[in-house]
Amino acid sequence: MGFSIPRRWLQTMSIAVIACVFSFVAVACTGDTTSPSVTAQDSAAAVSSLDRIIESGTIKIAVPQDFAPFGSVDASGSLEGYDIDVATLIAEDLGVELELVPVTRDYRIHFLQTNKADLVISSMGANPERAKSIFFSIPYAPFFSGIYGSSDLADVGGFDDLGGYKVGVTQGTLEDLELTDAVGDDVQIERFADNSLTASSLISGQVDMIATGNVVASELSKNNPDKNIAGKFIIKESPAHIGLRRGEIDLLQWVNTFV
Repeated sequence: MGFSIPRRWLQTMSIAVIACVFSFVAVACTGDTTSPSVTAQDSAAAVSSLDRIIESGTIKIAVPQDFAPFGSVDASGSLEGYDIDVATLIAEDLGVELELVPVTRDYRIHFLQTNKADLVISSMGANPERAKSIFFSIPYAPFFSGIYGSSDLADVGGFDDLGGYKVGVTQGTLEDLELTDAVGDDVQIERFADNSLTASSLISGQVDMIATGNVVASELSKNNPDKNIAGKFIIKESPAHIGLRRGEIDLLQWVNTFV
């Protein structure tokens, strides 16, 4: 009794053979042209961002210049503060020279995108919108935002208690966004261009309270004991992260290990 191969099997086998033949011809014809493109791609990625920094012997780190105690300019014109200390430790662990790049809040992401800095260490909070533009490290400093004012304002314990008061905040910050979303028209929000102006507004009596970070408020209270500055309530937990350019996975892994 003979074995008969079904017609559909024969059709399938014929198609497979033809496909193999065409595949072989295509590879044979294009084999000489694929190598250059692969080589070019390898060459473009040959030097990683981490390797480049180590080989150059210098790392450029953007730090705040108007946000004590994270970063400010001392009497001699030198930068000082927590973020400057972190930048110094990173350079030491990498074994390279440190180039500090002063930056204001509005230009932190821009400095990364335009290669003016390799890292940004500027008490920067991470959020989904910012993460579209840059990478963030794991948190390097505990940080939360809150409302601060005189201890005499004992009736303030939440957003609903801010009605009738003037509250200062640095424009465009996470505190500004949270405050704007949480309060109504009965709260007068005074926005300032930078953090030092916001802090000064509380000390001068221009506003009743300010929305800022816990570290900033602690430093402000220490330097102005007569103002009896106290925390009213927490707005949001917002730890500080180090910013990097998108795609620089090797540098991100090193920074996370450092932290």
